[in-house]
Amino acid sequence: MSNSVAVEAAFRSAIVIEGARTVAAIEKEVRAFSAPLGYDRFVLFSASAARDEVVESIYWLEGDWFSTGEPVDAETYVRHCPVTRHILETHEPFFWTKTTGAEGELYRVVHVPQGHGIHGLQVPVFGPLGLEGAMSLGGERIDASPQARLALKLIAEAAFLAARTLLEAPVGDGIGALSDREREVLAWTAAGRRQADIAATLGLSERTVENHLRRIRKRLGVTTTAQAVRVAIRTGEIVA
Repeated sequence: MSNSVAVEAAFRSAIVIEGARTVAAIEKEVRAFSAPLGYDRFVLFSASAARDEVVESIYWLEGDWFSTGEPVDAETYVRHCPVTRHILETHEPFFWTKTTGAEGELYRVVHVPQGHGIHGLQVPVFGPLGLEGAMSLGGERIDASPQARLALKLIAEAAFLAARTLLEAPVGDGIGALSDREREVLAWTAAGRRQADIAATLGLSERTVENHLRRIRKRLGVTTTAQAVRVAIRTGEIVA
């Protein structure tokens, strides 16, 4: 893929994705752009560095990630995949490869994927609150050129932002006020503190912190903690 072709095609697709009115339309455009590059497996999710599990909500999961054709609990797999956790250690897209041998599955972060196995590109997405999500694209024979990496970075970021807008819009008619403790917990979360650290700071159990966050999401009419933080800052419940 030449520089000019990659840039032109990526911008066209990003514009289509940005204007999509359904998640299905986003998925269709990502597939169309990625197929010529050899990518046929996709994971798109919101994330937070403050959570122990990293993954908050999976927006889209598609493809034969296990190369077996058999149904597997892929959502649980994504949440515990070592490649998923690697987004905590980088601010740039990175290539990875997965091979299967006598000792099971082996994941490696690589500069250039090659050989047998499933290869892919993971694109972390950052915003004012730090890590907000990521997209992973995979396939058996992928284009891993610098041009493809930059083009897919643009596509992945556009897909995440568009999907988040559609899926994380407040679901309640009204937004309830938070309690003082809830504001405190959410403010620490917005500052990037992990739940275990928040619990130790406030003298609470980790389960209590998680219960506070669950009530906060319900009170603000959102589905993820990252969205709760954004809504709380916008409404003045906490300060950015």
